[in-house]
Amino acid sequence: MRELTTHELYQALEYAKSIDETAGRKILQQFQLDQSAFAQTIFGVFPTVIARQNQDMANLFMDLCFDVICVFEKAFGPLPSQNTLGFDWLEKSAVLLDTELQALMTDRPMEPKIRDKLQDRFLERIMDGNSQTGLVNFMNAAIDDFASENPIRVKATRITQTLIFTVIQLFGVMYDHATAH
Repeated sequence: MRELTTHELYQALEYAKSIDETAGRKILQQFQLDQSAFAQTIFGVFPTVIARQNQDMANLFMDLCFDVICVFEKAFGPLPSQNTLGFDWLEKSAVLLDTELQALMTDRPMEPKIRDKLQDRFLERIMDGNSQTGLVNFMNAAIDDFASENPIRVKATRITQTLIFTVIQLFGVMYDHATAH
């Protein structure tokens, strides 16, 4: 998957922000139909994890996930369905991404050779163009800005940024997987 240009990214973000409530509800309903497991993960599981630290940040996360859906749909076309991708793509992708993220957390015990190999693989996958760095940076800035408005939110910044990064990566994997099949 190619990286969005700055112009494409801002056009897609403007599109996401211009959607009214009715159209937004329709997009979310279609996403839940097309990607039920993924939708449950990003709108059910992930916000629950964030809410343990701060509910406001969990709500922001869900808003940002909607923006991510709109950005990918605007830039890369309709969202692939779970039937097209197969039911195990999300699980396999999430396990791989989780393992690579664990390797990046130096406070977690891990065999150095394994950590190095996982970090290298993670960086290689990012360099292969699935990272959407501009979108990740935009989302991280939005999270930082929102957290700075209330000191209680700050403790949930890292988990919120990690999970929005994960969502963006999984969307990239989803679109890559769909075009490969």
